[in-house]
Amino acid sequence: MYAMKKLRGLFDASMLKFLLVGVLNTLVGSGIMFLLYNLAGTPYWLSVCANYVTGGVVSYFLNKYFTFQNRERSWAQVARFVLTVAVCAVIAYGVAKPLVRWALSGFGVKVQDNAAMLVGMCLYTGLNYFGQRFFAFRREGGEDGSQQSGDTQR
Repeated sequence: MYAMKKLRGLFDASMLKFLLVGVLNTLVGSGIMFLLYNLAGTPYWLSVCANYVTGGVVSYFLNKYFTFQNRERSWAQVARFVLTVAVCAVIAYGVAKPLVRWALSGFGVKVQDNAAMLVGMCLYTGLNYFGQRFFAFRREGGEDGSQQSGDTQR
């Protein structure tokens, strides 16, 4: 029973807000990523990086203030955010590319890379939510960054 209550606590309003911010980031960042890769001939990793640099700036401010309602102002928090984004992107896309290449070995490189980018986006979203909530925007004392009823803003 306790485990179920804790699990439900992970899926609160902050997750919905995070997903809404993610939709905006996805439209902007993935648009840049796919255009660079498919139209400009930019390499896979450079296209992925352009996605997350662009989306990262938007994500930082929207998730900080809208999703997790965090008012802390510190370079340490910015560093935690950048570290979270970088680690999640490397893990997600590093896993997605070889997995999709193996699964779609009968298809061309363009199809494989586009599919890997889509799979990587999904993996990244899940990893990044938990990284931002429990690491980048965590509250002092190690609490997660979600807004709890009755919390006061600093």
